[in-house]
Amino acid sequence: MSKVWRLYLGVLEKHPWKTQTATTATLMAVGDILAQLAVERKSLQEYSPLRTFRFLGFGIIAGPCLRGWYMTLDRLFPSGRAVALKKMLCDQIIFASSFTVVFLSFMGVFRNDSMTEIKQKVKRDFWPIIINNWKLWPAVQLINFYFIPFQHRVLVVNFVALGWNTYICWKAEQALLDASSNTTDNP
Repeated sequence: MSKVWRLYLGVLEKHPWKTQTATTATLMAVGDILAQLAVERKSLQEYSPLRTFRFLGFGIIAGPCLRGWYMTLDRLFPSGRAVALKKMLCDQIIFASSFTVVFLSFMGVFRNDSMTEIKQKVKRDFWPIIINNWKLWPAVQLINFYFIPFQHRVLVVNFVALGWNTYICWKAEQALLDASSNTTDNP
C-alpha cells in the first residue's frame, strides 16, 4: 500500500489538477455505484451505468472546483487566529450552498430534465441536503483546514465524500425512483 501511496503523491505533485479531478470523478462514480447497489438494492441487471457516468461527469467538474475553492480560501485566510474556523464557516455558508444547487441542477441537465423539473428538485431537496451536510462537513472541514496540508485536502474530502456521495447520488435520483415505483404500483 505504501508504494501506491507514494505513486499517488508523485502524480499529485506533478499533476495536481488532473490528479484531483480524476480522484473526485472516480469517487463520485463509486458513490453512485454504492447508492444503486447497496442503498437502493438494485440487481446488476437493474444497475444503470449511464447514471454512474453522469456522476463521473460531474466529478470531472467538481474536482477543479474543489481545488480552486481551497486555493481561494488559503488566499482569503492565509494565517492568523481561528483560520480553520473562518475557512470552515466560509466553506459551509458559501460553497456548500452553491455546490448543492449546482449539483442538483447539473444532475437534472444530465438527465435531460426540464427547467421546471430542475427548479422543483432544487426547491424540494436543497434544505434536506444542506441540513444533512451540516451534520457532517463542519467537523470534517475543521479537521481538514487545521491539520491537513493543502495538497491533501481534496483527497481527504473525497474519501469522506465517498459516503456523502452515496447519499447525494441516492437523493438526486430519489424523485425518479419514487416516480417509477408509483407508476408500477398504480397502473
